[in-house]
Amino acid sequence: MSRCLLALAAALGFLLPGIGYAQTLRIVMHSDLKSVDPIWSGTYISRNHGYLIYDTLFAMDENLQVKPQMVDTWQVSADGLVWTFRLRDGLAWHDGAPVTSEDCIASLKRWSALDIMGRKLAQFLQEYKVVDDRTFQLVLKEKFGLVLEALGKPSVGVPFMMPKRVADLEPAKQIDDPTGSGPFIFKKDEWKPGDKVVYVKNPGYKPRAEPMSGLAGGKVASLERVEWVWLPDPETQLNALAKGEIDAIESVTHDHIPLLEANRDIRLIPRKAAQNQYAFRMNWLQPPFDNIKVRQAVTYALSQEDFLLASIGDPRFFNK
Repeated sequence: MSRCLLALAAALGFLLPGIGYAQTLRIVMHSDLKSVDPIWSGTYISRNHGYLIYDTLFAMDENLQVKPQMVDTWQVSADGLVWTFRLRDGLAWHDGAPVTSEDCIASLKRWSALDIMGRKLAQFLQEYKVVDDRTFQLVLKEKFGLVLEALGKPSVGVPFMMPKRVADLEPAKQIDDPTGSGPFIFKKDEWKPGDKVVYVKNPGYKPRAEPMSGLAGGKVASLERVEWVWLPDPETQLNALAKGEIDAIESVTHDHIPLLEANRDIRLIPRKAAQNQYAFRMNWLQPPFDNIKVRQAVTYALSQEDFLLASIGDPRFFNK
């Protein structure tokens, strides 16, 4: 099997058409996992960890449209103040207990205490209301046009659903119970900070019927086991990939891409859908940038092309 450089979906062990996998994928991630609480931590690695073991009420597809994920059906009252959500059948936590409305409400409360978008939603909220075990409501004080966008936001603090006993923890404290309802189970007993993180396929997970699109749709776990390996040195990563000690690298430096392209045993997969953008922001509270003329001069003097050539190098990988 060709060793691949994969995007986020492969790092999360989800099915990518046309790519073959062994039963285990060993992939070097962009960072070591230090916190298993993706609500408390704002790091991307904790967010990625969250997408493996948790699920969300809604999710954003590849066209940036919010789609239902754990939710089966939902409706909004005529005045726009009462949002009713019904969970889909078959949702269960890793310990076998069913996912309930109380779990989701507790999770939303903890998320909204820490996330900026969650806090904004909470400003419009009058109350959460349990209708039955699988149905709950958000009752608003006044209309809020971004309810679904808040519940389906992809990063970071993603509103991951957790069991009530976990979500009831004080928001300022990190959780240590990694029970979720997602497609993979976190092997806490095999977690070695600074070395590797291990996940195994959740046999009880029922993906949605729709094809996977972005972070929405059917999350089909195509691996029995995923190992996130932490190798901080880029040269060590490349050597490990070439020797077959690992199967994939989540991201590589642009300087190393020509070396990888020259190796016929390695396949590069570009991240076409997910792009990054540089931002240059001056601290206008400190001199000399407290002077608007100085800030304007810097703006005129900065050459986008020179900056991108210095930071990226290869024109194939940037747009002005």
